[in-house]
Amino acid sequence: MALTCKQVLLMLGMLITGSINTLTKKAQLQCSAEGYNYNDTTTKSHKFSHPWFQTWLMFIGESACLVGLFISRHRERKERLRVVAWSMKVGHDPPQVPAHPRIWQWILVIPTLCDLIGTSLAGIGLIYVDASVWQMLRGAIIIFAGILSRVFLKRRLKYLHWLGMFVVMIGLVLVGCSSVFKNKGGEGSQAIIGIILILASQLVSAAQMVLEETFLKNRNLPPLQVVGMEGTFGFLLMTVIILPAMYFIPGSDVHGNYEDSLDALYQMGQSPKLLIMCLLYLASIAFYNFFGLAVTRSLTAVHRTLIDACRTIIVWGCSLFIYYVADKDFGEPFDKEYGLLQVDGFAFLLIGTALYNQLMDVPCMPWCSHDGREMDEFPNAVRPGHSIINAGEFEDSYTSIQEEVEPLLKGESRRGYNAES
Repeated sequence: MALTCKQVLLMLGMLITGSINTLTKKAQLQCSAEGYNYNDTTTKSHKFSHPWFQTWLMFIGESACLVGLFISRHRERKERLRVVAWSMKVGHDPPQVPAHPRIWQWILVIPTLCDLIGTSLAGIGLIYVDASVWQMLRGAIIIFAGILSRVFLKRRLKYLHWLGMFVVMIGLVLVGCSSVFKNKGGEGSQAIIGIILILASQLVSAAQMVLEETFLKNRNLPPLQVVGMEGTFGFLLMTVIILPAMYFIPGSDVHGNYEDSLDALYQMGQSPKLLIMCLLYLASIAFYNFFGLAVTRSLTAVHRTLIDACRTIIVWGCSLFIYYVADKDFGEPFDKEYGLLQVDGFAFLLIGTALYNQLMDVPCMPWCSHDGREMDEFPNAVRPGHSIINAGEFEDSYTSIQEEVEPLLKGESRRGYNAES
């Protein structure tokens, strides 16, 4: 299938914004700035170690998707008025008004909690590992999503899926070992903690995937509404409950708190570089969700999977470039001793992902071959920063009015004008 110019631009947009998402999130954690002064004493410059605050930023970016939803509905209303006016002019019955689901859906609080926990755990893990390792370990979601879908959704997984999951697991082990081996002593222990937290976050994200399909598949909610409302609920939960609670919990923060969001805001004001990284992170979250949903609608969920694989390469390449060319305070060096182990792990992750998505056969294993049909066992599309939604599963409440009315405007007869359910 030849790709159109629009489809190529959408894929590039998703690839670029997704890479910026990961790189800016890691860059924030590598920034140092003077913190908030509570006792009129000099506060030393320290790292921006605020993963829960980063989750709060992510939810702000996700909530921006509601703006896209409102714009879409506004265009639909204008188009509907045009069609109604045309129908009255020519004597046709006006089209049926589509019933949009209400914006505020309390059921979305459940996947929002999963998004909150999963993203925060991944953010904490990112403190202890490189951005490239963090991006590769996110491939574990294939394993967790496949197992949970088999257990709770009773989906039948083919031998090819199980083989893909096994190959992905080998890749995860190699990537994890490369991260642990290149960090000596206490840093190696921290890398293990980071890997465990990232894998736990992917388990929570896979559970979110199952919950979203279980609760939302039959509710016909537009993807922009799902993402936007999860961002809104997450923002409210973080602002009213989570961040204040983190402030009063004793911890190893520079002020003795588990996490001080006031300190995070003050650091952003003191460091223009950190502020720019946070703003880029906010923008990348919003645009990545937009491009991701557009790619899934225009192409397939498999294309999103391939783009995510390319995203890992870009994140790794940019991290190396930044470290060796731009600034050694950012990015990551290539470990000459165990770097090839990470390369091998990444290769296994690519092969396992291709097997799971039925993009390749195994000639020596006939029972693992597929018949060429699309996989219907589980949605493949994922949205980074955070939540997993297959845009193909959540169609808009009706198709584009323009597509429905064009035949009428051209004089072609149609039996009715009914919205798709």
